[in-house]
Amino acid sequence: MIQVTESTQRGIQLTENALKQVLFLQDRQGKDLYLRVGVRQGGCSGMSYMMDFTDSSSIGEQDDVFDYEGFKIVCDRKSLLYLYGLVLDYSDAMIGGGFQFTNPNATQSCGCGKSFNV
Repeated sequence: MIQVTESTQRGIQLTENALKQVLFLQDRQGKDLYLRVGVRQGGCSGMSYMMDFTDSSSIGEQDDVFDYEGFKIVCDRKSLLYLYGLVLDYSDAMIGGGFQFTNPNATQSCGCGKSFNV
């Protein structure tokens, strides 16, 4: 079972492993950045997950911000319609490692887990 670090009141959840990894990656950037999570059209199942670091100047009124012990995740409200309840995990396994998305809204996912359909 996936262990979530904070309250289930947030639209996007982070496991401890995912939080450690994004903090590590943020530190390598050398800046106080937010993690932007969203969706876009494409991928083998119809919609693809996207994530990237962004600075506070790109946060707009259409965005929701979730705080995790000082680290912030940003998601635009349109993407949040598809991602609400998403659990972001991280594994350092040699096969199948990396960030993993568990999306309760997905009715279909591709084999690699990077795209989905609702």
